[in-house]
Amino acid sequence: MLLDLSEEHKEHLAFLPQVDSAVVVEFGRIAVEFLRRGTNPKVYEGAARKLSVSSDAVQHGVEGLTYLLTESSKLMISEVDFQDSVFVLGFSEELNKLLLQLYLDNRKEIRTILGELAPSLPSYHSLEWRLDVQLASRSLRQQIKPAVTIKLHLNQNGDHNTKVLQTDPATLLHLVQQLEQALEEMKTNHCRRVVRNIK
Repeated sequence: MLLDLSEEHKEHLAFLPQVDSAVVVEFGRIAVEFLRRGTNPKVYEGAARKLSVSSDAVQHGVEGLTYLLTESSKLMISEVDFQDSVFVLGFSEELNKLLLQLYLDNRKEIRTILGELAPSLPSYHSLEWRLDVQLASRSLRQQIKPAVTIKLHLNQNGDHNTKVLQTDPATLLHLVQQLEQALEEMKTNHCRRVVRNIK
């Protein structure tokens, strides 16, 4: 699986070939530190003074590297896929190897940090469902009144709980369509930028 880097990320990462390999390694350390403790403008300003560039350029470089490392770690992409993802950036072979080594050295720690940052939400365990149809009642001899009953089993922090939901098929169909639409919306560039900025 290859990473899909936007033009903005490519611009941020374009700063890396302009600096020494030791600086790229330091940016990698700052990126992991950024995930652990949050942003620190003083670090960017100090690095900008040493490199004689603007602190925004340093910040964008670190943020681009952070995105590259976090997305790669999240997806646990293979070494070959990482190299192919970075290859499209047009970096030198030495820089590509350095980025690969940064990824391999830090992916377990990054996954641990991301796991700690994730909210503890219930996770899906299993689902049972049943379709009930009322065909008649005392007042109405012929009627068709379907109802879908869903028993949702969830896990949260090792605890198991169950939610029982009941709805009619039309509402369930509408809910499914809305969820599919939301999943499609998450694939747009705008949503990806929003999600990246929230993290």
